[in-house]
Amino acid sequence: MAAAAEAAEVAQALTRPLSCLQEPDCGRAARLRALEAIRAELQGRPLSGAAVQEVFGAQLVRPLARCVVGDAAERCRELALQLLRHGLSHGDRPGEALPVLLPALAQRLCPPQGSEPSEELRLGLVQLLGVLLQRCGASVGPYLTDVIRILQATLLDHYAEVRRESCRCAVACAQAVPEHFHMQSESLIKPLMQTISHQHYRVRVDVIQATGAVIQFGNGKSVDDVVSHLAQRLLDEIPKVRHAVTTVIGEWLLHLRDRYSYFHKLIPLLLGSFTDEIPENGKLAWTYWEKIGFQWEKENEEDLKDKMDFSVSPSHYPKEGLCHDITDWVESTRIKASELLYTLLLHAEDHITQHMELLLRTLYQACLDEESNVVKNCVKAAELIGTFVSPKVSLKLITAAFEKTPKPSCVMVLAAVIRGSPKEILRPHLADLAGTLSQAGVCQRSEEVFYTEQLLCCVQALIEVCQEDCKEISLQLMKILVTIMAIACSQHVKEKVEETMSSLAEVQQLDSSLDLYKQHITQLMEWVSVSCDCWTCCSPEILQLDVIATHSGPVIGEALNDFILILKTCLQPDKDPQMRLKLFTVLSQLFQKASETVNSQGLFPSYLETVIKDILAPNLQWHAGRTAAAIRTTAVSCLWALIHCEMLSPEEILKVKDGLMPQVIAAMDEDSKITRLMALRIVGVFLKVCGRQFDEDKFTSVYTEVLKRLDDASCDVRLAAAHTLTNWFKCLKDSDVKSAMESHIEFLYQELLIHLDDPDQNTQNAVLEVLKEGSILYPELLVREIEGAVRKHQTPVYCNKLLHHIQSAKESAL
Repeated sequence: MAAAAEAAEVAQALTRPLSCLQEPDCGRAARLRALEAIRAELQGRPLSGAAVQEVFGAQLVRPLARCVVGDAAERCRELALQLLRHGLSHGDRPGEALPVLLPALAQRLCPPQGSEPSEELRLGLVQLLGVLLQRCGASVGPYLTDVIRILQATLLDHYAEVRRESCRCAVACAQAVPEHFHMQSESLIKPLMQTISHQHYRVRVDVIQATGAVIQFGNGKSVDDVVSHLAQRLLDEIPKVRHAVTTVIGEWLLHLRDRYSYFHKLIPLLLGSFTDEIPENGKLAWTYWEKIGFQWEKENEEDLKDKMDFSVSPSHYPKEGLCHDITDWVESTRIKASELLYTLLLHAEDHITQHMELLLRTLYQACLDEESNVVKNCVKAAELIGTFVSPKVSLKLITAAFEKTPKPSCVMVLAAVIRGSPKEILRPHLADLAGTLSQAGVCQRSEEVFYTEQLLCCVQALIEVCQEDCKEISLQLMKILVTIMAIACSQHVKEKVEETMSSLAEVQQLDSSLDLYKQHITQLMEWVSVSCDCWTCCSPEILQLDVIATHSGPVIGEALNDFILILKTCLQPDKDPQMRLKLFTVLSQLFQKASETVNSQGLFPSYLETVIKDILAPNLQWHAGRTAAAIRTTAVSCLWALIHCEMLSPEEILKVKDGLMPQVIAAMDEDSKITRLMALRIVGVFLKVCGRQFDEDKFTSVYTEVLKRLDDASCDVRLAAAHTLTNWFKCLKDSDVKSAMESHIEFLYQELLIHLDDPDQNTQNAVLEVLKEGSILYPELLVREIEGAVRKHQTPVYCNKLLHHIQSAKESAL
C-alpha cells in the first residue's frame, strides 16, 4: 500500500513533464526542462523498488525510450538514458522493460537503420544493455537475436570503450541464457576475432575474456576458429594479454564441453606459457596444468591403470602446426614455437619416437635460424631426443642424413642428442658413431667455421658423456680432431681443438695430448699415407700430415720410417709443385727444432742420405717458374737447417758435397734473397769442412760466383759473400793448388779493393777482413794492388789499414 501511494504521488507530479515530452511541437528547452523535472522527482526522494517499478514501467519507459531513439538534442538523449538506467537499476521487475528497450537499443546502435553519433552516448547505451543482461537473466532469452545483433555492431565500434563494454555484455549474455546462447554464439566469433588485435591492450584483454565465455557457454566448434588468434596473442608484448590467454585456455581445458576433442590444439597453447618471461604467467600455466592432469586422472581412473601397464598414454605432440610456426617469417613466432617445442617434448617423453622424422627435419631447418634464441631452444629440444629416444632410432635417422651432403645443423642436432643421452645407453653405439663422424665425407666436408665448430661439439659431447669409454674410439676421435685442426681457418677453433685433445687424454688417464699422439702415431701415419702417391696441393691429407708432424712434438721422431717414405714419394720433381712447396715448408719447420722433433730419438741421421739425395737434391735443380723457385728456396732452407743444427756431421758433408755443390752454387744466383743468403752460408760451411780438398776448378767456380754476390742489392747477402770468401782464403792457404791460383788471387785482390767503397759500412769492414785473411797468401802482390788503388784515390783509409796489417804480419813472421 505504501509503495502504491508513493507511486501515485510521483505519477501525479510527473503528469505535466510527461505531457510536455509527448507534445509534437515541444521545443528543445522545454523537453530539457521536462527531463530535468522527471529526474528531480525520480531521484530526489527515496523510493522503494516497487514504487520505482510502478512509475518506471507504467509511465516512463516508452517516452524515455522514444527520446533516446529519436530526440535531436544530445543532452536530452543523455538525460533520458540516465533515467532509464536509474529505473532499471532500482526497479524490482526490470524484465518488463525488455520488449520496449531492446528494440530501441537495436534501432539506435545497429546500422543501417541508425547509429548514435555521440561516442559517450553509444557507451551509455551499451552499458544500459549490460544492466539489462545482468538484471534480467534468463528473461533475455526471447530477445537474444536483438542482443546478438547489437553486439555484432558494437564489438566493432570505433570507440575503444564501447568495444570493451560490448565484451563484458557478451560475457553477461553467455552467462544469462546458456541454454539458448549456444545456438547463436558463433555469430559473435567473427567480430571478436576482428577486435582481438586492437591497438589498445585493455581491449585485447577484454576480447580474450569474452571469447573464453562465448565458447565456454556457446558452441565448442568455434575453438577451431579462434585457436590461431589466441596463439598469436601468446606472442603479445603485454604480459596481461598473455595472462588472459593462459586463463582462457586453462579454463577451457578444465570445463569446456567435449574438451578432449580439442586437447591436441589447446594443450600446446597452455604449454607455451610455461616459458613466459613473466614468472606469474608461467606459474599460472603450471597451476592449470596440474589441475588438468589431476582432473584427467580422475575422469579416466578406470582406464589409467591399464594404460600405464601397457605403456600407452595420450601423445600430445602436434602434427604440422608447430613445425610450420617454428620456421615462420615472424621472429617472435619462431621464438615462441621453439620454446613450445621444448616443453612439448619434455612432456611427450618416449612418445617423441613416432614423430622423429618430422621433428628432425624441423630441427635441421630451425637450427640454421638467424635468431639465437630459436637455435638455443631447438638445441635444448634435441637434447631431449637423446634423453627419451633410443639411440638405435635417433642415431640411425641422423646419420642417414650424413649420407647426403650433411648440413652444419645436422651435426649440431647430433651433438645435442649425444649430450642428452645417458652414458650406458650410448655405449653400444660408440664405434658406429665415431666411424661415421671420422669418414672423409663428414669430417672433411667443409672448411666453414660453423660446420667445423659443430663437428668439434660432437667430439666434445662424446668425451663429456662417455668419459673413459672414449678409449674405444680414441683413434677415430683423433682423426676428427686432426682434420678439424687441419682445415680450420679460425684460431679460436684451433685452440678449442687443443683443449679437446687434452680432455680426450685426461679421460684416458694420459698426461697430455702428446701421449695421445704417441698412442696413435703409427695408425695416424698409415691413415694419411694411404693415397700419398696421388696427392695434389688440394689434398686434405697434406694438411693432416702437417698437423700430425708439427703438433706431435718429439713423437714424430718415432715414426720416421713412415714420415720419410711419404716425403720421398711426394717430393719428387714430377709431383704437383704447390704440394711440394707445402711439404717443404713443413719439413723446414721441423728441421729448425730437429732435436725436439724429427731427431728426438736420435734416429734421424740414418735417414740423412735419403733426405739429401732423394728429397733435397732433386728439388734444388733449376726449373722455370715462381713455384719452382719457391720450392728451391724451401729446399735450400731445409739443407741449411740440417747443417745449422749440426745434423749433418763433417763426415756426412764430405759424402754429399759433390752431389750438392753445383746446385747450391747455382742457387746463389736466384731471385730470392733468402735463397742466395742460405746458399752462401752453405757454401761457407762446405769450405770450412772440406775446402782444403778442393781442386783448382772447384776453387775457381766457387770464388767467381761468390764474388758476384758482393754486388748484390741486399746488405745481408753481401756480408754473407764476404764471410764465405774469408773461408775461401783460409782453405786455399794450406792447399796444394795455391801456386796455380796466383792469377785468380791477383784478380780477387783487385775486385775486393773496389768493394772497400761499398755504401754499407758493415760490408766495408767485412771486405777489409777478407783482404786481411787473403793478404797471407801473396802480401807483395796485394801491396802492389793497394798502391795502385791509392793512386786511383780508392779508400785511402782502408788501404792504409791493410798496409799496416801486412807490415805487422811481416814483422811478426821475422
